[in-house]
Amino acid sequence: MLANIALIVGGYLFGSLPFAATLARRSGADLSGETDMHIALWHKVSKVQAALATFADIVKGCIPLLIGFGFDLSTAVVTFSGVAAVAGQMWPPFRNWPGEKGNTTGAGVIITVALIYHAYLILLSLIPFAIGAALRYYSLASGQERFHKPTHPLALALPIGMFVGFAVAPIASWCSGQPESITLGLLALFIIIVVRRVTWNLKGDVEGGGNVVRILANRFLFDQPSIDGGAK
Repeated sequence: MLANIALIVGGYLFGSLPFAATLARRSGADLSGETDMHIALWHKVSKVQAALATFADIVKGCIPLLIGFGFDLSTAVVTFSGVAAVAGQMWPPFRNWPGEKGNTTGAGVIITVALIYHAYLILLSLIPFAIGAALRYYSLASGQERFHKPTHPLALALPIGMFVGFAVAPIASWCSGQPESITLGLLALFIIIVVRRVTWNLKGDVEGGGNVVRILANRFLFDQPSIDGGAK
C-alpha cells in the first residue's frame, strides 16, 4: 500500500517539475505569461531548447510508469501514476507556476503504457498527435507571419490532433481487450486533459465578454477561447 501511494504521489511531484520554464530562465526568457511553453521556447529561445523541453516532458510521463512496472506494482497503480504525472504538470503545487497543458507528458504516458504492457494498438492514438504537431511546427517554421497565429487552421491542427489522440487511446485499449485498469486510466487521462482545457483561466475569458457557450466549445476542441480570424 505504501509503495502504491509513494508512486502516485511521486508521479504527481515529478510531473510538476517545470523543466520548460527552467530552460527558459537559464536562457534569460520569461515565459510566465505563455499558454504553450514549447511554442514559446521555439519563438523566444531556440528550436533546440524547445526540443529539449519536449523530450523532458515526454520523460516525465515515462519515468513513474517504468518505476512502478520495475517494482511489479499493479497495472492500475502503474497506469494512474502516469495520470498523476500529467495532473502534476497541469496543476503543480507551486504558487508561482500555473502549470502546462499536459499534452506532451500525456503522450509519454501513452507510449510507455503501450510498450510495457504490449498494448500496441494504443499507439494508433499517436497518429493524430504527430499530424497535428507536424502541421503546427510547419506553420511556425513558415516565413509568413499569418501562419504563426495560434488561430490559423494549421495551428489549430495541433489542439485538434491532441484531442482526437487522447480520445482514441482508451477506445483503442478497450477494443484490443486490454485490462480494464489500463482503459480506465487512459480515459481518466483524456478527462483531465479536457478539464484543464476548459477550466484554465476560464473566469478571465468569461469576464472579458463573449458568448460563454462559444468560449467553452472553442476551449473544448481548440484549447483556446476564440478562433475568430484564424483563416485570414
